[in-house]
Amino acid sequence: MKAIIQRVARASVTVGGEQISSIGQGICVLLGISVEDTQKELEHMVRKILNLRVFEDESGKHWSKSVMDKQYEVLCVSQFTLQCILKGNKPDYHMAMPTDQAESFYNSFLEHLRKSYKPELIKGKAKLKSWINGKSFLQHNPIHVYSEVSPKGFNESYSEVNM
Repeated sequence: MKAIIQRVARASVTVGGEQISSIGQGICVLLGISVEDTQKELEHMVRKILNLRVFEDESGKHWSKSVMDKQYEVLCVSQFTLQCILKGNKPDYHMAMPTDQAESFYNSFLEHLRKSYKPELIKGKAKLKSWINGKSFLQHNPIHVYSEVSPKGFNESYSEVNM
């Protein structure tokens, strides 16, 4: 399971010209589910996302507060392309969980997030009948965190761009 977690001032997802989900301040999670993912990886990723300290505290100290600490929103977007492996110059998605299985797994992921936090602050749709043709992010002092959970272990890194 791979995730790109973005700290945002607001974010939205548009399908077919219609906005289907949006949040105010919080984090946007692009989630790529692998054929190897299990409940163990799901639970670890949920804990990581909800407890990731990417916000300032009241005194302005960086990296002090999580989305739960601040009572902010979470927007989740299923993103199979995160499971891309390049074979030469051609993208290969054989490690992405097939759509029928991924939908159920993604629903479980959303449900686990809602049980672990405030359900009304978790936004995400499991099955989109059309291509997502727009993701809009207003980033809050842009930060992107990459997190990968696999049976082989965990890998995390982040990048920050101050503007």
